Amino acid sequence: MLTQKRVFAPPSRIRPGVIPTAQDILIETPVASPLQTNLEIQQLFSENPQLVGLPVIEDDSAIGLINRNIFMDSISRPFHKEIFGKKSCIAFMDKTPLIVDRRTSIQELSFMVVNAGKKALSDGFIIVDEGRYVGMGMGHELVRMVSDMQAQKNHIVMESIAYASVIQKSYLRSSREDMNAVLKDHFMHWEPRDIVGGDYYYFSKYEDGFFAAIMDCSGHGVPGAFMTLIMASTLDHLLTREKGKDPAEMLSLMNRTVKVSLGQVSQKVEAITGEPVEEEEARSDDGMDAAFLWFDMAKGKMTYAGARMPVFVSGEEDIVIHEGKKKGVGYADTAMDYEWENREIQLQSGDCVYVTTDGIIDQIGGKRNIALGKRQFSEIIRASRQLPMTAQRESIMEAFCQYQGNHSRRDDITIFGFRV
Repeated sequence: MLTQKRVFAPPSRIRPGVIPTAQDILIETPVASPLQTNLEIQQLFSENPQLVGLPVIEDDSAIGLINRNIFMDSISRPFHKEIFGKKSCIAFMDKTPLIVDRRTSIQELSFMVVNAGKKALSDGFIIVDEGRYVGMGMGHELVRMVSDMQAQKNHIVMESIAYASVIQKSYLRSSREDMNAVLKDHFMHWEPRDIVGGDYYYFSKYEDGFFAAIMDCSGHGVPGAFMTLIMASTLDHLLTREKGKDPAEMLSLMNRTVKVSLGQVSQKVEAITGEPVEEEEARSDDGMDAAFLWFDMAKGKMTYAGARMPVFVSGEEDIVIHEGKKKGVGYADTAMDYEWENREIQLQSGDCVYVTTDGIIDQIGGKRNIALGKRQFSEIIRASRQLPMTAQRESIMEAFCQYQGNHSRRDDITIFGFRV
């Protein structure tokens, strides 16, 4: 049987005069042996819903890392359990995970994680002591440590913010690649108000369609960016093709996960882990507004669920604004069991779809010094809808900047548009 150790999040502390290292963000996790079968791994993941990755250890050395989502998705496919169930777990193992020595400085580690790509940020990395496995490190703990370093010294703050922008953009890279591979006519405008921001987007392609998410996390700047990493990591761990087809359910899963992660629990509830959470006062009030979309390529049908974020659909004749629910995801006043609703929208060839965060809608400007609003945004869309989407992006942003005038920018801006 596998030896299970309690997964815990270590306190993130910067000790005066001591350079933080990978050792400071080390966590204990269960480990697997190459002798273990895939059925045993499946049982371990089922018993530990919080477990993101499972290191595979042989003779005290790490030889790979099993990603929870990839493994569970693969083993659940037709006949895979029968074919692979009793075989060694290395069949679904990533043989080239990021492996770092526990003495590696946090600054050097951040470069290594970014260079290793999205999987090191999402799945975590293995920490060793002179080649001997000692534990795991997670991307969000790395970001937390960097944030603590920022708070200690001003020059480190500025350097780290700039590098946090690199980390944040690296999370978006795979979404841009999938977007470019699937959509022939589209644009994505992502513009943080500061160096980093609280807006985030996610796009994942599948054989029969795509899942897209536009998210506006509470705050902007560094606090907002930290929230985007929490949301991005959560979404990445929860999303599968089947779940992507049900945007409302994905919002509900995100809500429960985020409320538990941030301690925003005001009553005795049973979290997604299945463990009871004792009654306590909500410790924060952070969350996100979002629009989640699933597009079925064959049917030309879009399934939309929104949390205080609408979707605009522009046809030949008019523009329809589809509103979502008036509750945000993860906030203290959003119930743990709150449910969003799916809305199926049949699209026609040539229709344009737009989603924007409230950085556009709420911007103050114009002759009356009021918010732009959904109606005026719709008129801006209408004026340019015949143009290719990339040209529409330029037209929309030009009109927005003219409306803003001399007023300061209020928030981060994200606009996503595509033509069917």
